[in-house]
Amino acid sequence: MADGMDRFWRMRSYLDMQALPEARRAKVLPYIRDWVASGATLSGADVFTGYSQMAALREAAVAAIAPFDYVLSPTSPVPSYPAQWASPLNDPAQPFEHIAFTLPSNMSDQPALSINAGFTRAGLPIGLQIVGQRHDDLGVLQLGQAWQDLRGAAPAWPFSPGA
Repeated sequence: MADGMDRFWRMRSYLDMQALPEARRAKVLPYIRDWVASGATLSGADVFTGYSQMAALREAAVAAIAPFDYVLSPTSPVPSYPAQWASPLNDPAQPFEHIAFTLPSNMSDQPALSINAGFTRAGLPIGLQIVGQRHDDLGVLQLGQAWQDLRGAAPAWPFSPGA
């Protein structure tokens, strides 16, 4: 489903880029320019089937959480990546891997929040995502507050490991 959405968003972004004056297009990050470039090679069928994956993901995400009040997951598959990179893999051909945990709730209108779950040994924050049933924004916020209350005060960040 994410691959299909990637095709749709590549084409959408390719068209947006083509509409920019050349001077503004030159200011777009090279990573983004590389990502959207393949939009020029996509067929109408590629884009249409990609667009249809947004509805498919919505249905799948809503069905997956239906038996549960809330789903707790990591926010990201990695705690961090080099600041100069545009994404964890820094590969425009694989741009969505870092949003694999958040994409389903974002595309399905399910309330979700990301809250600090702790820190890696290197001192990097780890995000906990709390996802609720559609329209249960209050419940998600209450569970987030409960998590914070149970966790206790988080150390000030950034901090030096071992300090």
